[in-house]
Amino acid sequence: MPRILSVSYDELLLRTRHMLLQHSGYDTVSSLGFTQSLEHCKNGNFDLFILGHSIPYSDKRQLVEEFRDVCPAPIISLRRNPGEQIVDGADYHIEPDPEPLLDLVNRILAQKSTAP
Repeated sequence: MPRILSVSYDELLLRTRHMLLQHSGYDTVSSLGFTQSLEHCKNGNFDLFILGHSIPYSDKRQLVEEFRDVCPAPIISLRRNPGEQIVDGADYHIEPDPEPLLDLVNRILAQKSTAP
């Protein structure tokens, strides 16, 4: 079962995203805040990272750098609006709407499972 680390600075959004991903059959670890996210990243073997739109840009950049040092998994950066600055190093940048997010997660993990 694919393992996802979902990160947010907003507890309600984090719980909602966690339920969505769990209901879709993914082993999801939800992390609230910067330090906890880095600990989870270093201790887990994840197939995908999702950075919530509540995380400030500077923290997102640092999280992406830290995640890349530990794990090669793809990173989705959720953004508040299409004009928001893109986070260097993240693989995907989308708005946090549940349906498109879940479609993207499904596509990424399906490609990963069929890769040689």
